[in-house]
Order: sequence, then C-alpha cells, then structure tokens
Amino acid sequence: MLKSLRKALSIEDIRKRLLYTLAMLIVVRLGSQLPTPGVDPTFIQNFFAQQTGDVFNFFEAFTGGSFTRMSVFALSITPYITSSIIMQLLTIAIPKLEEMQKDGEDGRKKIAAITRYVTVGLALIESIAMAVGFGRQGLLEEYNFVNCAIVVCTLTAGSAFLMWIGERITEKGVGNGISIVLLINIISRVPDDFVTLYTQFMKGKTIAKAGLAGVIILAVLLVVVVFVIILQDGERRIAVQYSKKVQGRKMYGGQSTHIPLKVNTAGVIPVIFSSSLMQTPIVIAQFLGKGNGTGIGSKILAGLNSNNWCDPENPIYSVGLVVYILLTIFFAYFYTSITFNPMEIANNMKKSGGFIPGIRPGKPTVDYLTKILNYIIFVGACGLIIVQVIPYFFNGVFGANVSFGGTSLIIIVGVVLETIKKIESQMLVRNYTGFLNNKR
Repeated sequence: MLKSLRKALSIEDIRKRLLYTLAMLIVVRLGSQLPTPGVDPTFIQNFFAQQTGDVFNFFEAFTGGSFTRMSVFALSITPYITSSIIMQLLTIAIPKLEEMQKDGEDGRKKIAAITRYVTVGLALIESIAMAVGFGRQGLLEEYNFVNCAIVVCTLTAGSAFLMWIGERITEKGVGNGISIVLLINIISRVPDDFVTLYTQFMKGKTIAKAGLAGVIILAVLLVVVVFVIILQDGERRIAVQYSKKVQGRKMYGGQSTHIPLKVNTAGVIPVIFSSSLMQTPIVIAQFLGKGNGTGIGSKILAGLNSNNWCDPENPIYSVGLVVYILLTIFFAYFYTSITFNPMEIANNMKKSGGFIPGIRPGKPTVDYLTKILNYIIFVGACGLIIVQVIPYFFNGVFGANVSFGGTSLIIIVGVVLETIKKIESQMLVRNYTGFLNNKR
C-alpha cells in the first residue's frame, strides 16, 4: 500500500488530485468548528448528555461532532445521503425517472440536478425543525423570527456547501467526494472514542489488567475490520460463455467472461434503513419529552433502544435486537431487488449471444440468477448483522458505548478500499496513455 502511495505521489496529476482532496477536507474540518450565529452551544451538549439513544451516537459519527457543537456544518451531508436514497427508490417507482437514468450521461446529469434540489429542500426542512423545536427549549440565545431565520439559512447553506465540496472532490480530487467527506467526519470522532475506551477499561487499572484490556480492544477491532474487508471484497462469479458468430469470412465471439455478484450487494444501506427505522420513535419521544415513564410505551421504546440490547440484567429488551436483525435482512432483499434485475441481465445476455454453461437462455437463466442472488443476499445480510451485533454485544455486556460501530467501520473500510482502487485505476490509465504517446 505504501509503495502504491509513493508511486501515486510521483505522478503529477494524481499528486495534484490528492492535494486538492486534502485541501477540501481541511475546509470541511475548519467549517465543523465554526459556530452557528445566535446559538447557545451548551444547550445542545446538555441535551445530548441526557439522552441514551444510540441514534445520537449515529449523528455524532456522521457529522464528525458538528451536530453537538451546532456548527455551520451541523447537518453535514445527511440530507444529501437521504435525498440520494429517495431518488434511487423513486427511479424504480416513477417511469420518467427510470427513462432518465437509462438516457446516458444527459439523463444522469438531470437526476443529479434533481438530487441537489431535494437535498436543499430536506436541509431546509431539517433546519426549520431544529430552529423552531430546539429554539423554544433554549437553543437560541433569543428566540425570535430573525434568529430562527439566521439559523435556518446558515444550516441549509452549510449542508449545500458540503454537497458542493463533495462534488468538487469527485471531479477534481480522488474517489467519491461525498463518501470521503463522510469518511473524514467518522474518523474525526475515533480519537475521542479511544479516549473513552481508555478511561473506561484501562485508566486506574494495574499494568497487567490495562494491557490485557488494550489487547482485547485492539483484537476485536482488528477482527471486525478484517471481516468487513472480506465482506466488502467478496463476490460470486457466474461464468458466462458467448457463442461464436460468423461475419463474412471471419469468426467473432466465443470468449468466456463472468458476472460478478458482490456478497454485500446492498452495501451499508440495509443497516442505515433498519437503524433509522428503529431509532425514529425514540427520537420523536425524546423531543416530545416522553418515554421516561414505566408504562408499556416506555418499555417498547426501551426495547428499540440499542443501548439496552444484550444487557444481562434486562434480557427482555434484546427482543429489539431480533427485530433489528429481521429488518436488516428485509431491507437487504428489498434494496437489492430494486437495484439488480435478473430478467434484464438475462435478456441482455440473450441479445448478445451469451449464456451460462448448463443453463438454458430465457426463464431458466432468470430463475438461476434469482436463486444465486437470494443466497448471496442472505449471506451478505448475515455478514452485516455480525458486524453490527459485535459492538452492541460489548456495549450491553461491558458498557463500551462509543460513537463508531459496525456501520461506521463498514463505511470506513468501504470508502478506503474504493478510493485506493480509484487511484490505482488512474495510475493504470496514465500508464496506458504514456505507452500510446511513446508509440507515436
């Protein structure tokens, strides 16, 4: 990896792209420290200190701590992520959007423009909800229309500016800009989490106990990271054979290839969907000041709260973990079904004269691909569940409550691997270009 990095830095174009990306990330982190005008930052910090919902750790990780500081980037790029997911779902439901997606580069540009508008709209709605909802409780130094308007404009502009930075990184930097902005936000919280783990399990202990705790923590993290790498890179290759065609006096085709089906076909989307669905009732109840009683509603909310899962003293609340696992599996199948169409793949293969050895073209090919896909989805969903359950287990049994969990680790590993592949592909393209120029 270090050898590849040195080689990349020796290439002027890639070096400029890396430096541009680094400069944009510095801007992101500086903006995360700028306070929003007219806001009392201690209010939101005290509010979060009183909450126990894992969803707030989720916000902390995704915003890089900007939310609790109520900086100008408090909303981070979460509106863009939400709008992208909404557009992907609408593309399947609305035929006109589906036609745009299939209409080449022009269609994708139109969908990207719509995604930007939806992002600004979502950021505006979220900032209004925060300014009005939290403003009445003491977030604003003085609750009036002018201060509310300033907060709404600042937070909306901050989210839009982050979206712009992400797109510029994609265009002039390396990798997917939005993913890299999300990555740097998550990584920025990791040092604080290690301090929390050190304070909780190692500080004040004997050297032997502290050393053992440190080894266990590092071993667990290493095992999870290695497992995530295997999960992200794992794929099932389905062999495809193309029949030979005679055109004039020459014979074309006859080559063998394969269809790569990733084990983790849906990526981190099932985890985000299921976590959001589980935590939404908790967030609403806490904003309304409910859910702290002893009634059946409070017990249901306690079961939905991931901080209560795997707790030996209250095993009944782990029913929520079972619900979470079922939701993750459901969303893995649901999201893959709308992004991967076996019938379309089979039809394209048939038109090109391709077939899977031992499988007849047409419906048998569709059935075969569907069967393999269902198996792979289940394996990938189980992998996601394992990555997610490990932090919940240590949180419930040992109280190791940190902001980065399975979701964050999947994002970190996935984005790093994707960025490395992008750099390597750019180096490969440059080598090919240099070879062609030398031949001339």
